[in-house]
Amino acid sequence: MIAVTIDEIETFVSIARLGGFARAAEALHRSQPAISRRIEMLEDQLRAPVFERVHGGVVLTEAGRSFLPFAEAVLASIKDGTEAVRGVEGGEHGAVAVALVGTLASTRFADLLRRFGRAHPRVRLELRTATSQEVSDLVRRGEATVGLRYFADADPSLLCEVVTEEALVVVCAPDHPLAGRRVRDARVLAGERWVTFPSRRRRPEAFATALEQRLAVAGLGTGDIIRIDSLTAQKRFVEAGFGIALLTESGVEEELRTRALRTIDVPALRGGVPVTLVLRRNGYLSGAARTLVTVIRTGPGRGSDRRAPTARRPATRS
Repeated sequence: MIAVTIDEIETFVSIARLGGFARAAEALHRSQPAISRRIEMLEDQLRAPVFERVHGGVVLTEAGRSFLPFAEAVLASIKDGTEAVRGVEGGEHGAVAVALVGTLASTRFADLLRRFGRAHPRVRLELRTATSQEVSDLVRRGEATVGLRYFADADPSLLCEVVTEEALVVVCAPDHPLAGRRVRDARVLAGERWVTFPSRRRRPEAFATALEQRLAVAGLGTGDIIRIDSLTAQKRFVEAGFGIALLTESGVEEELRTRALRTIDVPALRGGVPVTLVLRRNGYLSGAARTLVTVIRTGPGRGSDRRAPTARRPATRS
């Protein structure tokens, strides 16, 4: 019978996330020999090595990669249990950890969260920005209770629900020859440089993938793409004429209002990107978290181009 302790699981997950025994020892406030001993005990129980030492740290072995999601689920369940005990008395109070894609921080969701905080002063919102994939990871591990990302995640341990849709627009510098014009044939943009988010091979970012797919459908699959990981930096590069970009309309509202950016109307690239609420399947939701989820489900579409909440793919506007 395998008898793995919580300490061993916590140590294993910390090393996996931080990439080294020394960093995990510092984070857990334990000595490095104590950390090493716990991993030795875990490996004895599993009868397999979970880490391989490499230059500058460690990497997971195949056994370690297989064990990691279950270890994370155990820690998340313990956190759920603790929150459930604290929530026995009920009421809308306490902390709610929210992870959202950084670009959503400049949209109506930022105002929604601010209004929620004002209406529920006893609830402390702990906000964290990340990529779409990182949002899913944080929710799955229990580090965030509520997530907001682009598109749905196929992970069966997560519940995904589209709550609104962000309209996409092609933006350019004010002095761009096509600024304010309609381009019926997208191939006119064949020589343009596109600015977008990084797309990692192993775990491609949803927004970057969406751009590449849309360019391919419009016959621009071989376009020049420059990858920049900051929305603010992207907008500044476009303003300077470094390239053009396909961004959410709400994310460039201020720049369009001040005419720091202009749009190019490209029917072939019209459409939207779904914003998805992410929760952990069977995860515990406190009273405060349930209230926040209700607000997110009903709030972001007010005064915006909200789409049906059951949609799973972005609708193309005519």
